Amino acid sequence: MIDLYLARGEVCGSHIAAMVSRSYSNLLDLSSPAEGTASPRGRRLPRVMTVAGLCSDSRIIEDDSASEAASISHSSRVIIVAHQLPLHGERRPDNLLWNFRWDDDSLLLQLKDGLPEELEVVYVGCLRVDVPMSEQDEVAAILLRDFNCVPAFLPPDLHGRFYHGFCKQQLWPLFHYMLPLTTDPGGRFDRLLWQAYVSANKIFADKVMEVISPEEDFVWLHDYHLMVLPTFLRKRFNRIKLGFFLHSPFPSSEIYRTLPVREQILRALLNADLIGFHTFDYARHFLSCCSRMLGLEFESRRGYIGLEYYGRTVGIKIMPVGIHMSQLEAGLKLQQTNGRVEELSVQFAGKIVLLGMDDMDIFKGIGLKFLAMEELLNQHPEYRGKLVLVQIGNPARGRGKDVLEVQHEAYAVAKRVNQAYGREGYQPVVLIERDMPLYERIAYYTIAECCIVTAVRDGMNLIPYEYIVCRQGMGEEGDEHEADDGLGRIGVITVEDSDKPKKKSMLVVSEFIGCSPSLSGAIRVNPWNIEAVAEAMIMAVSMPEAEKHARHEKHFKYVSSHDVAYWAQSFMADLERACRDHSRRRSYGIGFGLGFRVVALDPNFRRLMTEHLVSVYRRSSCRAILLDYDGTMMPQTSVNKTPSPEVISILNTLCSNPKNVVFIVSGRDRQILHKWFSQCDKLGLAAEHGYFYRWSRDEDWQACVPVPDFEWKHVALPVMRQYMDSTDGSYIEAKESALVWHHRDADPDFGSWQAKELLDHLESVLANDPVSVKSGQFIVEVKPQGVSKGVVVERLLSSLAQTGKSPDFVLCIGDDRSDEDMFEKLGHAISSSSAEVFACTVGQKPSKARYYLDDTVDVIKMLEAVATASESSLSSPMLGGGGGGGGGHGFDSPSPLLTFASSMENALTM
Repeated sequence: MIDLYLARGEVCGSHIAAMVSRSYSNLLDLSSPAEGTASPRGRRLPRVMTVAGLCSDSRIIEDDSASEAASISHSSRVIIVAHQLPLHGERRPDNLLWNFRWDDDSLLLQLKDGLPEELEVVYVGCLRVDVPMSEQDEVAAILLRDFNCVPAFLPPDLHGRFYHGFCKQQLWPLFHYMLPLTTDPGGRFDRLLWQAYVSANKIFADKVMEVISPEEDFVWLHDYHLMVLPTFLRKRFNRIKLGFFLHSPFPSSEIYRTLPVREQILRALLNADLIGFHTFDYARHFLSCCSRMLGLEFESRRGYIGLEYYGRTVGIKIMPVGIHMSQLEAGLKLQQTNGRVEELSVQFAGKIVLLGMDDMDIFKGIGLKFLAMEELLNQHPEYRGKLVLVQIGNPARGRGKDVLEVQHEAYAVAKRVNQAYGREGYQPVVLIERDMPLYERIAYYTIAECCIVTAVRDGMNLIPYEYIVCRQGMGEEGDEHEADDGLGRIGVITVEDSDKPKKKSMLVVSEFIGCSPSLSGAIRVNPWNIEAVAEAMIMAVSMPEAEKHARHEKHFKYVSSHDVAYWAQSFMADLERACRDHSRRRSYGIGFGLGFRVVALDPNFRRLMTEHLVSVYRRSSCRAILLDYDGTMMPQTSVNKTPSPEVISILNTLCSNPKNVVFIVSGRDRQILHKWFSQCDKLGLAAEHGYFYRWSRDEDWQACVPVPDFEWKHVALPVMRQYMDSTDGSYIEAKESALVWHHRDADPDFGSWQAKELLDHLESVLANDPVSVKSGQFIVEVKPQGVSKGVVVERLLSSLAQTGKSPDFVLCIGDDRSDEDMFEKLGHAISSSSAEVFACTVGQKPSKARYYLDDTVDVIKMLEAVATASESSLSSPMLGGGGGGGGGHGFDSPSPLLTFASSMENALTM
């Protein structure tokens, strides 16, 4: 315990010195440490203080000297950020002293057991006591010095709206599946409370900035109070090593989508490098929300789940938290514990004790548990006078009318049960409402035959874990042991070592709590089914002793090996792995406010600069321009896919130059492409991903790959129709050379599942046919083997080389997976080392292309600039290394196309 002497209105020089963070002191030592010595721990200068100014949204951060891969070493720190610091604090009666001490029950403190001993841990969070503003600086300095804690002092009004307002009245109920259908509890979404939540998160970000060294430190954020904090930290340091763990449930998309700020919170969380959840269900719901609301799909590689988000891979961690084994083991050995166990053994002698230990809040199902006890005693009279339900009710963390209603219900049911089935010396329901010290909790765990948790929704709930460990530790000291008479009734007997009772613990747990999946030997119940819960209680106490022991052994083996240290170690190892690529990627921020995100690109992947492209274009003498259509020259969201007059004009301008060979390489069928581009007589077309192609409008279509027959269609089409009929919103596109099943307009999850099933089904029935079955962006396609955009591009470039017109300038632009084949083949098809190749994808995403443009608007602007340069070269022979000539398509007037980009932007925003 640390005593802080704070004389009001009087700040002495020593206090002022203490106010200076250790990160700011001993600067000369840090810059030139003595030979053979290391910089003192906790005294490194934060990186933020060594850089003049903060990085703007558009600033690209590039390290010419690549730093080492992120690793948790002696030079690293972990900054743990949560709503509350793991400290207890109180002012002494003299009103001049503050006492602070560690909170041994805090998960934040316990997780240090899973971190290397030499690793420094810094805590950032609020204190649980109100410190006057005049004393805050002094308290902060001393807490940093003595506890390595950085307190975030929120103004009382802001803290009330942040915590009791948005967190407890809106986020917490929603995450526990309570919709705001009425004004209670929490009520409708309140924009002012949301603004308070954002403001509080900004204050936490400022506190992290005071101590962080972003190139070295890891930051670990905890729980729903800080869900937008990743954005504020990522905005200040693009390469910050940032993890987030959610300790509450994450609701299904049908529930979460009712939150008006749903996308802001999702995007903020995706600014972390690793997001942790207790169970697969919570992670699955989060991934479903990202898919339905942001259009993001996850991938699973070698056991790791990841979301691609603007070039960054955001890891998803599924790991339930554990308990602090050493704390419980030490508590079991306390004299206070043993004394309390003896008292309780006498108090409940001859009784079978069922134990409940919950907060008195609306989701713990205490009233349902009492109703089940009432049903049990009503249906099984033989247990009256023998069975006791001891319910320990910890004070509720929230407040409001709903909490009072739950408490009143619990009182009423308990009173009714005791009046109906109680008698002198016997109370079937014992309700204890108070904070209970650890030793007393352990004593109740020890004497209980069964632990019952009937929460209707809970993020994790470690009560069953604690119960298992305490039952394992029961009776290990001395020769006296609690034993039962076969019905679980307690007595104290003395036995020989060989006759010691086997360890046993029985659990009745709700299937809606986070720990339920990890307790396979527990009796899982639906807490709303009162009769089933009552029968589960009977099953628990009447189960054969050998079965009780086997279940206990299974549970104890898991709980003891998956403790809080294991959880922390596992999370930090995955966070380290998720951050390893930081130094190898170029990153920069885009967006404003909570829409901010970081784009991470391969060092060789860069934006295609129009000026550079036009300059190379002018110097070249033989050019190949290969363009995808949908998603490249026409937005995917456009309903009318017909090319506009401006697009036709651009293409005609490019085709009019005899040095250019221009091709549209599309997945569309040849009839559609012929109809759309009939005004472009010199434009080459490759249809159906290159199966058909022609060099100009007046030439015949050719098949890139000879196919003897299409008998396989008679097999594939009925299968596709089956999936189309069963998947609302899907349809089949029948091409001459291929069949395509589309599910863009279907339910995202169901469409994705059906696509995987259809892919497997088609691969099975077409295994002996010369076809390729592939899945793409919202499609499953069957086409002849050897057909791809890459093959037709290779054929086109080879034909040019054979005629002595090998291009020295190649521009290839596409947007989806099929276009990656073009990018891959370009390098093999261009034999001349002097050829300039511009493979460009649309959108900033992982690609085999070396360049990118942001969207279709950028593509059209760039093509317009190239078309203008092409016209100039035709009218001025000295430009571009030579004049125009015959064979080009003539124009009556120039086409500056100045209005096209704005029209495309309007189309995108409609």
